[in-house]
Amino acid sequence: MTKKLLNKFYLSLVLFIYPSISFAASNWQMGFNESVTSVMDDIVHLHDRILLPIIVAISVFVLFLLLYSVIRFRASKNPVPSKTSHNTFIEILWTVIPCLILIVIAVPSFRLLYKQDVIPKADVTIKAIGYQWYWGYEYPDQNIAFDANMVETKNLKPNQPRLLETDNHVVVPVGKVVKVLITANDVLHAWAIPSFGVKRDAVPGRINETWFKAEKEGVYYGQCSELCGSRHAFMPITVRVVSEKQYNDWLKEAKAKFAKYPENNVVAENLIKEKK
Repeated sequence: MTKKLLNKFYLSLVLFIYPSISFAASNWQMGFNESVTSVMDDIVHLHDRILLPIIVAISVFVLFLLLYSVIRFRASKNPVPSKTSHNTFIEILWTVIPCLILIVIAVPSFRLLYKQDVIPKADVTIKAIGYQWYWGYEYPDQNIAFDANMVETKNLKPNQPRLLETDNHVVVPVGKVVKVLITANDVLHAWAIPSFGVKRDAVPGRINETWFKAEKEGVYYGQCSELCGSRHAFMPITVRVVSEKQYNDWLKEAKAKFAKYPENNVVAENLIKEKK
């Protein structure tokens, strides 16, 4: 009986610590979405291997002290209460030990922050613009621009998640560094994809930037993560990671369908014909 209870406890702990294997949150999920970037791998490692053990250890220690104090110093055992007001050694300990814990947490945290902020040479550049209440996207190097609005529940297709699917997807190649320039047109928004370990504020009049390098093909979902008005919950983000061949095929279609300046495409085509 005891062995079965221990097995159930261990299984529950594993499910709690490790993320559900999915690109969007699933029912009753506890933990992070599946990681597909090195940055998100480091975030999960920091949380699961450093922060969680420290938090559990502190919680158990404080619980032990509370129970010990309640039992050891109860009125029936101590009719004359102690008048101790301070203890120099203990006061030094409860100052130094928390400082050491913060240093242990700070070292990997600063390393991770540096990795997130220093952007490698980009293979693809995308500009994400927050509007009330949808996202607009541009591929500056490809003369492509389009909007991505949430697909209403009644229009969803099978296997499309509610409140997360958009009518147009951001498409990027797998294994390539993608630089994202982020801004807003009206109020504060935030562009976030949990599986990529990416979250950056979109501020009107300012361009923030972030990056990711997805190592697995698939469709990944995120949402606006900054309260931006009455329809804040209806600003999903959908990113489709595909092979390089599929990406190049999509670019050809997108240049015709989503051309920001169609006349530029005509001029480019004429120049190519003249060179031939």
